[in-house]
Amino acid sequence: MVNNSSTIIHPSSIIENGAIIHDNVHIGPFCFIGAQVEIGARTLLKSHIVINGITYIGEDNKIYQFASLGEINQDLKYAKEPTRIEIGHYNQIRENVTIHRGTIQGKQVTKIGNNNLFMINVHIAHDCVIGDHCVLANNVTLGGHVRIDSHTIIGGMTAIHQFCLIGAHVMIGGCSGVTQDIPPFIIAQGNHATPFGLNIEGLKRRGFNRATIHAIRDAYKILYRSNKTIEGAKIALKRLAVEHPIINEFIEFLKRSQRGIIR
Repeated sequence: MVNNSSTIIHPSSIIENGAIIHDNVHIGPFCFIGAQVEIGARTLLKSHIVINGITYIGEDNKIYQFASLGEINQDLKYAKEPTRIEIGHYNQIRENVTIHRGTIQGKQVTKIGNNNLFMINVHIAHDCVIGDHCVLANNVTLGGHVRIDSHTIIGGMTAIHQFCLIGAHVMIGGCSGVTQDIPPFIIAQGNHATPFGLNIEGLKRRGFNRATIHAIRDAYKILYRSNKTIEGAKIALKRLAVEHPIINEFIEFLKRSQRGIIR
C-alpha cells in the first residue's frame, strides 16, 4: 500500500501486496519489497535492494545498492518463525550490507537505532541490537546476539563473537577480533582485542567536561591498573559513582556482561 502520490517507485521494482510505503519514499530500480515490509517517510532506496520478512524501516533512511534486509538468518535452528527486524530513523546503510531477522532463541528481533552508518559489506546477524550514532566501517561482521551501545565506532575488517556486549563510546581498531565484552569509553584493538586506554577525543567531541573525563580515567584505572578482581572493582566503582554518576555506566555494564570483559 502506497500512502501518498509523492512516493516514487521505479517501474522495474517489485512491491508485494501488503507492503506499506509511506510519504515521499523513493524506491530506485530493481528493488524487491516483501509483503510484510513497512518503509517510513522520506526513506531512499538506491537500487537492487531486497527487503524481506517482517521488517520495519523508519523515516529518512538511505539504503544503497545491493543491501539485503530482513532475510532469513543463518542460524541452523531457525525454522521459519515469524521473527523480524526493526530499523530506526536517519540511518545510512551502504552497499552490500546484510541485516538478518531475529530468532525465537533471542528476543525475535534484530534492532537498529537511529543515526547509524553501516559502511560497505557490514554484516549484522540475527538478534543483534545496535544503539544510536554508531559507525561500523567496511567489512565489520557481527555474530548473532551482539549488542552495541550508542556512540560506538568499529574499525574495518573487525569480527565480533556472538553474544558479545560493546559499551557506549567505545572505539575498536580495524582488523580486530572481539571475543569478550568491552566496557564503555574504552579503546580496544587486536586479535583477541585488548584495552588500549580511553576514547578521550571522542568524549571531548561529545561535550564531556574535564571533571567527568577525569572520573572516567579513574574508573579505567580501577578496572585495568589496580590488580583488583572484578568483584573488587565493582566495590571501588560504586564508591566513585557517589560523586560522579557517570561511573554508573561502568557498573550497569558489568551487571549486563555475560562473557567477561577484555583485560
